[in-house]
Amino acid sequence: MVGLTVLLVVSMGVGVFAGSADIGLGEVYRAVAGQFGIGSGVDANTAYIVVDLRLPRVVEGAVVGAGLALCGAVLQSLTGNVLADPYILGLASGASVGATAVLTLGTTVAGLAGGPAVSVAAFAGAMLALLTVFAIATTRTGALLPGRLILAGVAVAQAGAALSAIMILRADTGAADRVMRWTLGSLAGARWSTMPLLLTVVLVAAAVIVLVSRTLDAFAFGERSATSLGVNVTATRWLLYSIVSVCTAVMVAHSGIIGFVGLVVPHAARMIVGPLHVRLLPVVLLVGALLLVWADVLARTVVAHQEIPVGLVTAVIGVPAFVWLLRRRGGAA
Repeated sequence: MVGLTVLLVVSMGVGVFAGSADIGLGEVYRAVAGQFGIGSGVDANTAYIVVDLRLPRVVEGAVVGAGLALCGAVLQSLTGNVLADPYILGLASGASVGATAVLTLGTTVAGLAGGPAVSVAAFAGAMLALLTVFAIATTRTGALLPGRLILAGVAVAQAGAALSAIMILRADTGAADRVMRWTLGSLAGARWSTMPLLLTVVLVAAAVIVLVSRTLDAFAFGERSATSLGVNVTATRWLLYSIVSVCTAVMVAHSGIIGFVGLVVPHAARMIVGPLHVRLLPVVLLVGALLLVWADVLARTVVAHQEIPVGLVTAVIGVPAFVWLLRRRGGAA
C-alpha cells in the first residue's frame, strides 16, 4: 500500500509535467505552490496550463480509474463471473444513452446540454439499465443466476448502443462530434468545478464498500452459503448494485467510455494481495488510479501535437494485460 501510494503520487506529478507545452518540472512545482501563496509563482499562462488544465485532468484520471476498478471488483464478486465489469452488465451503456440524449436532444433547450444535466441523465439511464437487466435475468422462481445476469447485461448494452447510435445519426454535426469524442473516453474536459461531485461519489462509494468487505467475501462461496452465514443477500445485492450504478453513471458522464480498467485491475490486484476484500479493495483503488493516470499520459504524449482518446489507450493496454493474466492463472477463474 505504501509503495503503491508513493508510486501514484509520483505518477500524478509526471502527469502534470507531461504535455505538448514545454513547461519544466520546477515551473510545475512553482505554479502549484503559488496557488497556496508559497513562493513567487509563475506567469499567468503557465499557471493556467498547469493548475487549470493539467492538474484537474490528472486528479480526475486518478479518481475515475479508482472508481471503475472498484466497480469492477464489486461486480465480479457479486456475480461470481470474472468477466463482469460496469460495462458488461449494461450500466455504462444505459448511462451513455442518458448522456447522449442530453448532448444531442438537449441542444434545443438552452443550458440543458451541459452542467449537471448530463450527470443526472446518465445516472437515470444507468438505473434504468440495471432494473431492465434484473427484470430479464430473474427466473420465474425469483432466482437471479449469474449466467443469466451477464447475458441480460450484454443484451441491454447492445440495445443501449443502438439507441445512442440512432440519436447520434439524427443529431446535428456539432452534437454528434461531441458525443463521439465523449464515447471514446477523454479527460480533456476535466475542470475543478466538476470535481467535488466526482470525488464525493467515489469516496463515499469506496467507504461503504470497504465497510461491507467481509460480506463480499461471503459471496465468494455462493448465494446459499452467504445466506447461511447471516448475510441478507437481497438487501446487500441491491445496496451494492445501487452504489455501483451511481459511480458508473457519474464517471461515464464525466469521462465517457473507458474500457478494461474495471475488468483487468481487480484480477491484477488479486495476484498481489489475494481475494480477501479488506486487503483487495484498497489495492484495487490504487492500481486503478495508476493505470488511468499513465494511460492519460500516453494519450497526450505518444503522438506529437495530437491527443489520442484515453479509452483507446486503455483498450490497447488492457487486451494484452488480460491475456497475460489469464495465462498466469492457467485460464482459471
